[in-house]
Amino acid sequence: MKILVCIKQVPGSSNVEVDPVTGVLIRSGIQNKMNPYDLYGIELALTLTEKYGGEVELITMGPPPAKAVILEAVAMGATRGTVLSDRKFAGADVLATAYTISQGIKKCGEYDLIICGKQTTDGDTAQVGAEVAEYLGLPNISNVCSVDDLKDGVLYVTAALDNKTVKQSITLPCLISTDGDINTPRLPSYKVKRALTDDVVRFLSFADFSDQDPNHYGLNGSATQVERIFPPEKNTEKHTISGSSDEQADELFALVSKLKLI
Repeated sequence: MKILVCIKQVPGSSNVEVDPVTGVLIRSGIQNKMNPYDLYGIELALTLTEKYGGEVELITMGPPPAKAVILEAVAMGATRGTVLSDRKFAGADVLATAYTISQGIKKCGEYDLIICGKQTTDGDTAQVGAEVAEYLGLPNISNVCSVDDLKDGVLYVTAALDNKTVKQSITLPCLISTDGDINTPRLPSYKVKRALTDDVVRFLSFADFSDQDPNHYGLNGSATQVERIFPPEKNTEKHTISGSSDEQADELFALVSKLKLI
């Protein structure tokens, strides 16, 4: 089985500033780490290949230093990975990100299974996996909390909904997004990490893609853009209402009417 795991390098701190002009995160000068939800996807992929055979590859989008998460995943047991890196990809929203990743996957080859983490800790949209599947024309299941069986090209999984879990089956090739409690990710091997060479990481840029329309990538290809970023205003003003129930109701009605809330 050939499995591809989509991973991402995210800020290691929640104290990240936003560019007031472009509305994108300012990532320079901060510590980065592997997106925590992606670790579950890597562990699932490794477990499946240990049980059914095959190999695990990786793909990520970001600046050149994003290769660090590829190396970390290879130290966990993956084979190799690809970094999609180009200034034309910068500032992408969910739609443009998913499209860029789908183009990168098409360039990398065909896979039996593509695994995404539930969401990223910097974007938190939980939409990229499903949109990548749509661009690739693949069936997909989100919030997978266990993979129960693989038989005759059909994957049997359990997926978590808001108040219940459901048993589902999906035909390979397909894409699944893993929930956060699906497993316990293994640690990277220090011995493997010390022996790693740069040839396990491949870089692809805009020039490598079949779609050469720059309007499909980055800020140009984003359907949504941030208009304004500002800290929330704190309002400590309070108004105490006293008296009987009827008096309180009348005063409250007059207050909300004055504020034009009703």
